[in-house]
Order: sequence, then structure tokens, then C-alpha cells
Amino acid sequence: MDKPRHFTRRDFLQTSALGITAAVLGLSFTGSSSEKPYFSLKPIGRTFSLENYYIWCNSPIWGEDGKVHLFYSRWKKEKGMGGWLNGSEICRAEADSPYDEFKHKQVILTPRGDEFWDATTCHNPLITKVEDEYYLFYMGNQNGKTNTKRIGLATSKSLDGDWVRPEKPLLLPGEKGSWDDHCTTNPAFIKGNDGKFWLFYKSWNTEEYENQKGPVRGNRKYGLAKADHPAGPYEKIKENPVIDFSLLPDNAQLEDAFIWKQNGKFHIVARDMGFFNHEYGLHLTSKDGLNWSQPKIAYLNMDTYIKEPAPPAHLKRFGRLERPMILMDKDGKTPKFLFGATQGGKFETSTSFVFEIININI
Repeated sequence: MDKPRHFTRRDFLQTSALGITAAVLGLSFTGSSSEKPYFSLKPIGRTFSLENYYIWCNSPIWGEDGKVHLFYSRWKKEKGMGGWLNGSEICRAEADSPYDEFKHKQVILTPRGDEFWDATTCHNPLITKVEDEYYLFYMGNQNGKTNTKRIGLATSKSLDGDWVRPEKPLLLPGEKGSWDDHCTTNPAFIKGNDGKFWLFYKSWNTEEYENQKGPVRGNRKYGLAKADHPAGPYEKIKENPVIDFSLLPDNAQLEDAFIWKQNGKFHIVARDMGFFNHEYGLHLTSKDGLNWSQPKIAYLNMDTYIKEPAPPAHLKRFGRLERPMILMDKDGKTPKFLFGATQGGKFETSTSFVFEIININI
């Protein structure tokens, strides 16, 4: 089967035999696959949980002290699973190694209230270091709803702060009617082949989101913006969106993308939203960051790796690993650990979950 150049509205059906067959015959991508996942994983476990909190968005980084510092989002249990949208804060935890239990250390960013762009939530942390500065990309919103989600940035010279955040967001939605007019969220960051700093972002169209029927409304796509400095200003590229599944059946899409560079290619791991199912992770590659391969399975559903008791009724997303993020080996070249968030745990909320990557299946 020929691989598509990349998933855009313009050319998906023209370049993908799979897409043509599905469109003509009405086939679905949902269900299982015999394909071997890209990552062979060994579960380390639920290494971080907090009583009375949901934990989500686990972004790890090696510290100069040799420890693993975990930037994560949390919100009060009383808010339920939806509390990420109207009450999340971003915190930092530490562990001596990825195999050890993490301990909460400090709150980093809290909703600022009033008229700030991040008045009601701080979520989606992504921590990285460029030269001697730490950059914490995140999402905030102003009204507790999706239509004010905006990507922002906080900076610091050290992992334990002080963190400085500008009064304005880093990346705004597109004009009304555009594919990305609803929001900017789920930041993924890397230095590109052109020497610029690349910020990938998720968005969707407001009219589709408001008028579509079904369990998942709107079709989430990924765009790319570039800047000469990690702190911006960022300019969206004309080729956007660079990842677009919208011509596939069953409103297939993806979210929670994390990007890294390995062996001359860009790699993305993301959460599947209907390409195979809603429980797998997806793996895509690209030589230029614009033209992405057809997705393959990155990892499987959680019960493939661990067996846990049936969850209480309020944990309706139990069994899937979301917000996947990679901790590279200390050499910075090899994916070594997969971090994610998953519902469950002794407090019946959600926790971090860590896997050791024991092999990569090419």
C-alpha cells in the first residue's frame, strides 16, 4: 500500500489507497489490528497519585541533579473528570529515577482569575530546556470552556522557579471559519531542520464543533507555527493543517501529540481518536515535519499490559493511556520511558503511569 504524503483535505483520498477504499466501501478503521506496536513496553506502574486529586498531563525532564522532574496538571476530585477545563493547576513532582515513586514538590501555575487569558485553568504542561532556559508550554482558558483555550508559555532559569509568564497567550486561533478558529491547545515543541523553533498545536473548527452530532464533535487537526526564538513570536505556516484525518470515516482524529527527533526523522506519538479505536496510541513519522506517514500503532490499551479491578462507574475512560510523553535516555537520543495519564488508582481518580520502553519495533 502506498503511504499518503500527509493527511490533508486536499490530497488524502488521492494518495492513500486505504482512504479510497474506506470512502467508497464505507469501511471503518475502528477495531483491533495485528500490527505489532512501535513500542515494546514494560509497565513500571502508577508511580504518582494524590488523594483528592485527578492527575493528568505528565511531562518529565531530567534535572541537573540527576532526578526526574515531572510537570503535571491536577484538579480537585470533587470537580469530577471535567475539572481539567475549569480548575486545573500545574505542579512539579520529583523522583530519584523513573522507576521510583514521585513526590509532589510545588505548585507552579494556578489560574489567575479576573480578565487574564488563563483565568480559569492551567493545563497541558510541556517542559523543555533550550540552552540555559527552561520553557514550560501550557494551555489556559478564560471562561471554563473550550473556545477560550490558548497556548501560553512560562520561563525560568531553574526547574523550581521562579516562573515568569507573559500577560498574553503565545498562539491565537485562526480567523472565523478557518480550520483552527476554535482554540489552540496541546502544544508540542521541537527545533526544526531549518534552525527555527517549531510549535505544533491542536485545534478544530467552531461551526463543526457546535453543529455535528455524535459522541465526539468536531475534527481535531494539528497545525504548525514557527519562530526564531523559543519564546516567539510564532507565525503559522501556510501548509496548515499538517495532520488532518477529516476525510476518514467515523470522524477519525487524534490528539495529545508529543514530538521528538530520532535517526534523522521526526516522530510523533499521540492518542488515537478513531483511526483504529479510542484506546490505542498512534505513531507517525516525517522527514520534514510537514508530510507525515500513515499512522501505525504506538501502544495498545492498558489491559494489554496490566490487570486491574473493574473501575467505579464514574471512570468512563478507564483502560486507555492518554497524554503520552517520552522521556529520552540521558544521552537525549533514545526514547527510554513512556509517561501518560490514566484513570483509576487507589483514590478512584486518575494517576500517572510509567512504562519502560524495552524495544522499538521498526
